[in-house]
Amino acid sequence: MQLSRAAITILDQLSEAIEQINEADFCRPSVALNASIGQHLRHTLEFFICLEQGYEQGIINYDKRAHNKLMEIDKTIALNAIRQIKEFIINKQPGKALKLEVGYLPDSDTFETINTNYHRELVYNIEHAVHHMAIMKIGMKEVADYLTVPADFGIAVSTLRYKETVESAQ
Repeated sequence: MQLSRAAITILDQLSEAIEQINEADFCRPSVALNASIGQHLRHTLEFFICLEQGYEQGIINYDKRAHNKLMEIDKTIALNAIRQIKEFIINKQPGKALKLEVGYLPDSDTFETINTNYHRELVYNIEHAVHHMAIMKIGMKEVADYLTVPADFGIAVSTLRYKETVESAQ
């Protein structure tokens, strides 16, 4: 299925980049980002993990992420998380109905519940990951300029299609 393939491609790109980076650079804060590559990766992966956990429970809440600090500083833990997420995506049945809990008021601990489904949440995770990959790419150029990532790393497919259309028209 198209969504699963897109998610796996993104996770593979992340994995390949993280395999190249040394542990110190993985943890080193980028001045431009005010965060490390590891912190952005942990944040990105935890959204997928919330989807996995929510899939089993039927309720997703991205605000209840674990904020696993070990994933920010240990590449092996992050790479294992990527492998686990990929396995989850490959083995899931499409279209399962889910509930999404959201809360956007800082002075309230209550959540609203919205109907959603696995596909919609996978789309959200893909978009969220691409966004953070674009941010990570900025940090990678600063703290680990030796990394080689694909030209489309952190670029939305719609942007790639648009650029292709513009270039072919010239």
